[in-house]
Amino acid sequence: MNPHRQSSMLFRICCIALTVTAMTFAIRAGILTQLSSEFALSDNQLGWVNAMAFLGFPVATLFGGLVYNSLGAKKLLIIAFSCHLLGLLLTLSAEGFYGLLISTFFIGFANGAVEAGCNPLIAAAYPDKKTIMLNRFHVWFPGGIVIGALASQLLTQLGFGWQTQIAIMLVPTLVYGMLTFRQAFPPILDQQVSTRSNVAALISPLFIFMAICMTLTATTELGTQQWIERILGASGASPMLIMALITGIMALGRYFSAFLVTTLNPVGLLLGSAIVASLGIYSMSWATGGYVYVAAILFALGVTYFWPTMLGFVAEQMPQTGALGLAVMGGVGMFGVSIWNPIIGSWIDTARENSSQLSSNPELAAGQSVLASLSIFPVLLVIAFSLLLIYMRKQNAKSARPAKSEPQTHHGEDYAA
Repeated sequence: MNPHRQSSMLFRICCIALTVTAMTFAIRAGILTQLSSEFALSDNQLGWVNAMAFLGFPVATLFGGLVYNSLGAKKLLIIAFSCHLLGLLLTLSAEGFYGLLISTFFIGFANGAVEAGCNPLIAAAYPDKKTIMLNRFHVWFPGGIVIGALASQLLTQLGFGWQTQIAIMLVPTLVYGMLTFRQAFPPILDQQVSTRSNVAALISPLFIFMAICMTLTATTELGTQQWIERILGASGASPMLIMALITGIMALGRYFSAFLVTTLNPVGLLLGSAIVASLGIYSMSWATGGYVYVAAILFALGVTYFWPTMLGFVAEQMPQTGALGLAVMGGVGMFGVSIWNPIIGSWIDTARENSSQLSSNPELAAGQSVLASLSIFPVLLVIAFSLLLIYMRKQNAKSARPAKSEPQTHHGEDYAA
């Protein structure tokens, strides 16, 4: 097989694997109420089930980042396929809370292995257009959520149970698994920067600051969406259609992101995103009926560029962290969501209990109360990214003083503009 065809096939395999990852996220969000009813689970317990997916992800990304150079992308994708298959089958056979915990952890680990294996593989397969192809790859996370959300909505309306919705994910899982086993992968190239150097770069104050911000951006985006069905179920709008709308906008925004990436610096884009996300979540906290869709559009525009721009900033400003730095950033983001998921579930339980005595529609009042609490995350990001913008402008000014006559050609560093 010629190199171009090989790269195209590898890219397709990665996109199918990421689509499975996204479908697990969307369909799990769509069946929370059914799981709660069948297994008599509280929202706090549902939060722990969700947390296992977000905990398994960073465990896998950290593992994958450390062993990628020795195992390679093919073995990591085989591990991802095996854990996806095992996690889905265990979910179908689960008989209660602990069965769901174990099966969901395996699914989360599989999702993290996909991320750890595919990102460096795509970068190696397309050395002359890494950023473009990585952006196109990450389109399939929101794109896969659209597929999963619409499938969940349709199957629910047709009266199918949660088991059927889990089972349909076996099809794309088997597809990317079989393709992975059959496809030849390129050899692993020697790395110019050692893993030890990568680890040393991770303890810089700027990286630690960005890692903390990553927990907030990920929770703003994924924490809100994971609970969309429980939070907005009584708002008069369809939660799964809202999720499909949000992620559809995100997919389009990421696919056509080149204009914003080239005209705005990463920190400016992050700050603007945080402001719009704050307005979006706040709007959803009081909107009902058709206005929920308008608020959801605003929220989608806010969170679209969070994940890829955070990774892009680290890649541009801290290249010495290498692939391990990107793996850690993704893992930290998912770990943050795993910590907050049970807390969000507790917020819902408490808000419902309080609202049952004060409101004629306690489910709606509880959802709106939780959304108001979730708006704290993007508000904190507005403050954090404002400080980061000031810091980067000062750093840019310092670096410009010795050579004012030389033009600034490095993309993404002109924060004084």
